Amino acid sequence: MTKTEFLSRCIAAGAGNRPADLVIKDVRILDVIAGGLERTDIAIVGDRIVGTHDTYDGEAVIDGTGLFAVPGFIDTHLHVESSLVTPLEFDRCVLPHGVTTAICDPHEIANVLGAEGIRYFLDCAERTAMDLRVNLSSCVPATSFETSGAALEADDLMPFADHPKVIGLAEVMNFPGVLAGDPAVLAKLAAFQDSPIDGHAPLVSGRDLNGYLAAGIRTDHEATSAEEAREKLAKGMTILIREGSVSKDLSALAELLDENTSAFMTLCTDDRNPLDIAEEGHLDHMIRTLIARGRPRHHVYRAASWSGATAFGLRDRGLVAPGWRADIALLSDLDACRVESVIAGGQPVDAALFESRESVAPVGLDSVKARPVESAAFDTPAFAGETPVIGVIAGRIITERVMMTLPAQDGLAEIDLEQDAIRVAVVERHGKTGNIGRGFVTGFGLQRGAIASSVGHDSHNITVVGVDAADMAVAVNRLIEIGGGFAVAAGGAVQAELALPIAGLMSAEPFETVRQGLVVLRSAAAALGCTLPEPFLQVAFLPLPVIPHLKITDYGLFDVDRFALVGN
Repeated sequence: MTKTEFLSRCIAAGAGNRPADLVIKDVRILDVIAGGLERTDIAIVGDRIVGTHDTYDGEAVIDGTGLFAVPGFIDTHLHVESSLVTPLEFDRCVLPHGVTTAICDPHEIANVLGAEGIRYFLDCAERTAMDLRVNLSSCVPATSFETSGAALEADDLMPFADHPKVIGLAEVMNFPGVLAGDPAVLAKLAAFQDSPIDGHAPLVSGRDLNGYLAAGIRTDHEATSAEEAREKLAKGMTILIREGSVSKDLSALAELLDENTSAFMTLCTDDRNPLDIAEEGHLDHMIRTLIARGRPRHHVYRAASWSGATAFGLRDRGLVAPGWRADIALLSDLDACRVESVIAGGQPVDAALFESRESVAPVGLDSVKARPVESAAFDTPAFAGETPVIGVIAGRIITERVMMTLPAQDGLAEIDLEQDAIRVAVVERHGKTGNIGRGFVTGFGLQRGAIASSVGHDSHNITVVGVDAADMAVAVNRLIEIGGGFAVAAGGAVQAELALPIAGLMSAEPFETVRQGLVVLRSAAAALGCTLPEPFLQVAFLPLPVIPHLKITDYGLFDVDRFALVGN
């Protein structure tokens, strides 16, 4: 069918001169602009809404009696890889929660596989039932202080720029590089000046923020306080309220969402795993939580849909109105955001829709190339004086720099359980340098054993924390054997594991299997004394050297505030 023929069908059905393809009968639409509720039919042709505020006939009919229609939700920033499942499984997991559009940065797989990882995501995006959009990864690697599996410059990204699933440039995490005028960073910014450029500027303020925004960056999901978000809103940024499995900023930012700001605030999860989705939900969880906190209902739904579409140039969606994309969530309760069914691109979401998708072959099945380690690999020279220790805070990826006096023996620093100071190390896994960065971390509460992860933002080396160096070696070596994932070890043996063989980041199994695996892992971590509600993704953020304050890479401890390695 030509575009002209399609438009002709839409016009005729909207005018009532022919039946629509699909009609949702007797449903109440929430107007996310004015806040009204009106009972009506919704007529759909193909992937387009053609009629509302009237009655219609359709070749197929959905009974909307007792239901509310709202625009499909838009997750404005996430990394599908951090859901631990493939894009097709992510689609099956979150679309029933009303998420009809997701804007992803394939940054994690790109740091492991480079352009091959981006191609894999675009191939998947062409097959998902939801509209999965891609922002091209701007920081591969994120910094020069870590070993990644690949490097992508502006010229490497441009072959993907015109792909129909590509929006623009993904989160520009290297804000020091922006401010310093780094030529490689400027080349990427220059190449995408006519496209949306997503931001990533934790705690950046004042003139530094002005300089960062002068590059044409318009959005940010790293605001963790109302004060920080207010400055960014005042300077024209759209704030993405984030509530993921680790980063939980909704509570701090909720007060800002009102009739004055909702057009410039959106919702995102960044990283949320299948277990948290099963227990709490996805964007639907954020919506019900914001409403429960007293935020104006239709402004919350606006932020979840129209505002996100506007911020990223998706001008065909975000409203339930004629001429707009037929992405609709049907709810039985607006305040509780109880999703009963979903229409994605004009298609009712059901098992048959997911089964009709073409499969995509996995990639990166041999990406973990580290050599096995022994316990001596985690010996850490003692500092002269106090030792800088990474301070983990539950629910935040920002860490603290905690100074501790640690015991030492034969020139080597030792753990101190009374201070909750245990070992942390990053083992390079791309087969390039063999580096091992060593240090100490507090906040996990471990009393014995070790936890290891090949998910380690952003270069995804193997990160391990532990009380016992021998158990740390057991956990790391098991991940090498299974091609990546999570492992818990104690008493010289693996207690629980979850294999993530696709680039060492994603499972090849259904999301239900991954969800159950996370239940077992959390239980095993708790048995070691771990007090964090989500220890595995918390481990994964320890090597992220663009989030303040103290981190660790395979090069060693990294001071993010100084943007330099910590000397001994």
